[in-house]
Amino acid sequence: MMNMPMAMATLSPTQGQNARGMVGFHDMGGGQVMVHARLTGLAPNAEHGFHVHEKGDCSAPDASSAGGHFNPSGQPHGPQDAAHHMGDMPNLRTDANGNADVRIMLQGVSVGSGAGDIVGRAVVVHAQPDDYRSQPAGNSGARIACGVIARR
Repeated sequence: MMNMPMAMATLSPTQGQNARGMVGFHDMGGGQVMVHARLTGLAPNAEHGFHVHEKGDCSAPDASSAGGHFNPSGQPHGPQDAAHHMGDMPNLRTDANGNADVRIMLQGVSVGSGAGDIVGRAVVVHAQPDDYRSQPAGNSGARIACGVIARR
């Protein structure tokens, strides 16, 4: 089996929040990346917006330093089955304890090469669910966790 590129992000809570965890990105080739997120400290039985943001900078207390959604192709914000930012991902769904363990497949992004390269960008979890309609970012509320994506 080929050794495909991989990256990881360790998410830390923003000021006053408790969300944290790990997100792995496994480049499957052909513009597909498998994302595996394991997070804790989220609202129980809830959905949270989940995006790759353009800047790999989580230094601001509210993670505003991560900028907007990763969107090198200039698409509108939206769900995976329509025009969308490369950084748009499905909402995270939590269990009764506020934990999420999800696997999703992203199209059009890569780990370590090309215009869709997510390495050096940030992963952000939001307080509210993404509505997949509101522009430019889905009205998903405060940024509650942030981590920089680094090649492994």
